[in-house]
Amino acid sequence: MIKVIIADDEVKVCQLIFGLIDWKSMDMEVVGIANNGLETLELIRKLKPDIVITDIRMPGYDGLEVIKQGKQINKNIDFIIISGYGNFEYAQSAIKYGVSDYLLKPINKKELITTLNNIRKKHKQKTEHNTVQEQLRLSLQNNAEKLRSSFLNDLLEDVVNQINFNIDEVNKNYYFHFCPGIFEVLVVKLDYEHNESYGNIQILKQKISHILREKLISDCFDMEIYLKNSRVYCMLNYGEQNKKNIRKKLKCSLDEILVQKNLFCTKEVTIGRGEAVNDICQIKHSLKTAEWAIKQRLVEGTGKILEGFQPKVYSDLKVLFGDTIKKLETSLEILDKDGVVREIDFLRHQVLRKTNVFGQEVFNLVIDIFSLFLRSIRNFQFDVDKIEDSNSTFYLRADLCSSVWELFICLSESISKIIDVIIKEKIQADIKPILMAKEYIHQNYMHRITLKEVSEFVGFNESYFSALFKKESGKNFTEYLSEIRINKAKELLKETNLSTIDICQTVGYNDLKHFTKTFKRLTGLKPHEYRKLYA
Repeated sequence: MIKVIIADDEVKVCQLIFGLIDWKSMDMEVVGIANNGLETLELIRKLKPDIVITDIRMPGYDGLEVIKQGKQINKNIDFIIISGYGNFEYAQSAIKYGVSDYLLKPINKKELITTLNNIRKKHKQKTEHNTVQEQLRLSLQNNAEKLRSSFLNDLLEDVVNQINFNIDEVNKNYYFHFCPGIFEVLVVKLDYEHNESYGNIQILKQKISHILREKLISDCFDMEIYLKNSRVYCMLNYGEQNKKNIRKKLKCSLDEILVQKNLFCTKEVTIGRGEAVNDICQIKHSLKTAEWAIKQRLVEGTGKILEGFQPKVYSDLKVLFGDTIKKLETSLEILDKDGVVREIDFLRHQVLRKTNVFGQEVFNLVIDIFSLFLRSIRNFQFDVDKIEDSNSTFYLRADLCSSVWELFICLSESISKIIDVIIKEKIQADIKPILMAKEYIHQNYMHRITLKEVSEFVGFNESYFSALFKKESGKNFTEYLSEIRINKAKELLKETNLSTIDICQTVGYNDLKHFTKTFKRLTGLKPHEYRKLYA
């Protein structure tokens, strides 16, 4: 809506102009009426109008002074001069102040509408232009923000070719404002339960971002923050003279972050500082050492700032604890859950007793053991695709552990759960053919069926099927078949008038003597005795 002020020392003229136009239909609104120059300027300051319709002659300030000062308040205001014939030449002098039009009294409705329409068209074009400009500005801003963030992501994904770029190229391609000085990557690591609310974690990461930017930006040429998984990455560029300030403010930042952390369910927060470098081409080194520092929380504890470094030589834990790992490997190969838990627990204590151990090498050891386990279960013809994401899932869970103790517990629990699944499926796989065999017996007990016939039906050799059937059923094949036949015979004796010989043949026996003997062995009675007692 275009805002309009009407100014004239004659009240009736103001009322006439106000009543002359259907302002709403023109997308306009009269927001104020003034009767002198001072009032008009006050309304301009207060109401910020788009159009002012003013008389050339008014007490206080005349129309020319109103236009002059009004343009100083807002140069985009459109002024329409109302002038009598006697003031015509005087009104013409107002043109130099950039008035939109001047009209002679008495006011002609048609002329006023024409003038207002022209201004409205200009205003609309201006608004559309401003809107386009604003959209363009926002688009450029969003693109710039995306490009800045993508730089850190490209570093993480090892996409950036660091050898060939310099500050000018990075500033140009990623919209940074880097200057020669120190470059440093910080990693703020959140450790939380794997089922923690995603919303809570995102809010906390946003708060951490705000704290870091608020505390550090004044000492930096430029900085950028990137959120990914359980980490907040922060890249700093600052002058040598601000090194002490950065350290001091980073400590204050951590204190505030820990306060925020306590408001959520997050277990721990740690800051890893990458090694400071003087060349942007070395920024990846700072990132790597920051990640190394974060892993060090596993052995040095959380809730602190850990300095990044990467030792050139460190021990191979798989070699150092080779005997324990061999025992663990054996337990993994035979799916001995108790043995796996025992050996992992023993390995954990060995690692904890070792001095000068690095968090990164412990983490690598745990990941390697889990990978070894996944390879070993292939020997059981287990469908690994069922847990195809286990490797990545375990990595993420392990990454959320805040200590060596917790890391090994996570390893033990994850492997144990998968072993339970495999054993359950293996049991189900063994049971299935037995269930098929039992169903086959129930449908064919009246015929002459043999162990060989049934074993072939389920696809097993005779001896293996016999052993498996007894293991799962608690009785051998012959005993099970006899029970089915005799139970059916008992039904027929109670519910029908069939003769014993007919019943004998109906349930699959060809020899009456054998049938009678088996019936008495299983029931304690001969067939005719059973009928007499229960029929």
